Order: sequence, then structure tokens, then C-alpha cells
Amino acid sequence: MTETDIEELEKFDKLKTKVLKYVLYKKRTEQEVRQKFIEFSGSLLDNVIEYLKQEGYIDDKKYIKRSIDEIIKLKNLSIKEIKYKLLSRGISSNIIEDYLDENIEYMQTYEIQSAKNIILKKSNVMDYNEIMQFLRKKGYSEDCIKKAGEDNE
Repeated sequence: MTETDIEELEKFDKLKTKVLKYVLYKKRTEQEVRQKFIEFSGSLLDNVIEYLKQEGYIDDKKYIKRSIDEIIKLKNLSIKEIKYKLLSRGISSNIIEDYLDENIEYMQTYEIQSAKNIILKKSNVMDYNEIMQFLRKKGYSEDCIKKAGEDNE
């Protein structure tokens, strides 16, 4: 090994350690890692990210599942809102669409329940038509709004 090779290996290890600490503290998307370590852009960062992806430390598909599970437990959001939240974290729309398509029944059931929860919460301060309009603005599908509304009329 030449001195240059050793230096490159040391740079790789140093950056790998920094990125690993970052993703172990809280799971991150590939895009979040790239934004955080933008000063290391280039092949060094690409190599570190590839290594961490191979080792399973960076996995956007698992990130989507975990994020959606977290959202479902804590919030009432439409599928469209969830999609925008994931897109804002730099996840490819293709990966998001694939996940949503594979889990469409589960996601639709969640969206209907979420709409029911909102109808219940808002029914004290808004009339029925205002609530339906609110749900449309939040990105709930017409089918979902109709089904949730039928149960709460």
C-alpha cells in the first residue's frame, strides 16, 4: 500500500465513523446524510454511503415503513400528507409509491380511521360541511371522506 492509499483509507474510516454516529443516533435517509455531510461531497461520501447501505445502516425502504408506523401511532394524516412528509426527507417518490401500492388496503383503512378521528374532534367547533371541506384540503380522498362521513352522520 502506498502512502496515498493509507491516507484515503484513513479519510474513509474517519468519515464512516462520523456518518455512522449520525445514523445511529436517529435513523436517517440517504438524502439527509448527504445534506448533513455536504462538505464531503464526492466519491468519498458516495463510498461511505454505499458501504453503510450494504451494511443496512442506511435503508430508505425500512425508513419509510418505520416513519409510517410512527405517524400512524401519533397523528391523523392523509395518505397524501404522509407522502409529502416522506418526500421532504429526500426519499424517492418511486420508493414511496411502491410501499403505498404494496400496503394500499392498510393505508386506506388508516386514512378512513384518521378522517373519523378528525370528524369526531372537529364536530364540536365546525359543522359537517366545514369538516368535509377541511378533510379535502388536507388531501383525504373523496372515497375516504365519504366512508368516514357515513359512519359519523
